[in-house]
Amino acid sequence: MSERIAGIEGGRVGVPTSADPRTRDDGLGWVTRAVFGDRRVVATMDARVPDGHRVVARYAIVASVDRARFLLPLGSARATAAALLAYNALRPTKVRAARAVLGVAARLGLLARAPFPVLTVAVPAGVDPAEVLLAERLAADLSGGPTYAACGVRPPDPNHKPTLQLFDRAGAPRGYAKIGWNDATRSLVTTEAAALRELSTVAGVAGHPGTPRLLAETHWAGQVVALVEPLPTGVRGLPADTAPQVDALLAVARRGRPAATPRPLVGSPFLARLTAQAQRAAATDPAGARAQTAVAELVRRHGDVAVEFGHWHGDWVPWNLGRHAGALIAWDWEHSGPDVPVGFDLAHDAFQRSLVVRGESAAVAAEQVRRWLDRYGDRLGLDPARRALVADAYLVEMWLRTWRLADAGAGWNPALHPALLDVVENRQGG
Repeated sequence: MSERIAGIEGGRVGVPTSADPRTRDDGLGWVTRAVFGDRRVVATMDARVPDGHRVVARYAIVASVDRARFLLPLGSARATAAALLAYNALRPTKVRAARAVLGVAARLGLLARAPFPVLTVAVPAGVDPAEVLLAERLAADLSGGPTYAACGVRPPDPNHKPTLQLFDRAGAPRGYAKIGWNDATRSLVTTEAAALRELSTVAGVAGHPGTPRLLAETHWAGQVVALVEPLPTGVRGLPADTAPQVDALLAVARRGRPAATPRPLVGSPFLARLTAQAQRAAATDPAGARAQTAVAELVRRHGDVAVEFGHWHGDWVPWNLGRHAGALIAWDWEHSGPDVPVGFDLAHDAFQRSLVVRGESAAVAAEQVRRWLDRYGDRLGLDPARRALVADAYLVEMWLRTWRLADAGAGWNPALHPALLDVVENRQGG
């Protein structure tokens, strides 16, 4: 990150360092480096633009430079309001209320006159903005007139991805962009783009959730950017305590095809991948040897069990699901993949609701996986032996996901490491 800062400082023309948010080490700095990373771009908070440059965008920094939460586009009151009001129904109540108040003010044109700091973005007079500005490049991919970009600001985190919401002048959503900026997030964005391309072929399959289309995948200044179709404007999120969507996740697993013939765990592509990843983990981290042992124990306990393999969403949880016009919608496919035991999405739903929503330990979350598989597993064709395989294999898969992210620079999730390995070993020893 220090190299990115140095490059940006080296490219400033007459702009004080203190006025350039990209030199900051907080969330505002992290986001602006990702969105305005080209050294030819001037980004300044003091409104002074060097000679020979032209202003191409202005953003309100809400609520302040030191407590930045949004970069809201100025120049169209409707676009500014839409950046606050679009998909507000998917957000928590307190967040929804605050956005609603600001959104109404923006729609009335009051936000532009509010005492928020303003970020001014300029480019050299002879340079095409689409050559140096990500938002302009994405607007060119979309075509159809001026586009206004809004960006949320959050604390720097190696597992998080800066995002852009794009709107037209009337405030209609045009697209949603995720920016992969390090090894971990580039991999996630690439996986989601590939999944959305594949899922376009199953549109309309009975029971399969609706999925936003991939509009473009762009490689930009060392980043990978996926531009995704906006969600339907009337989409509503699922309550955190909603019943699991078993039929839908089964449709995801099969993608409109008949049930696959069960195959033993031994000899499956899934086990081969799990084994290879555990070996790589052992080569890079002392805990990886425990993962290798866990995979070997998985084979000893369940190697001969035949189970159906299929696709999974990979992060099937209520906050990635919604309803529109009575149909289920699913988004955030960045952990999806093929050739996993059918039932993984159900296991993940149970595990994450316990861990994230209720704040329970990894051990309690693992027990919730067992309970849900016992309760709903028959609808997925899982007898007791298959349910045990799915539960144990899922927990090993989740620890290896945690390791993959850590190995790619995202750091360890303290809720899962080393606690999840302890859970796996305790289950296998029981």
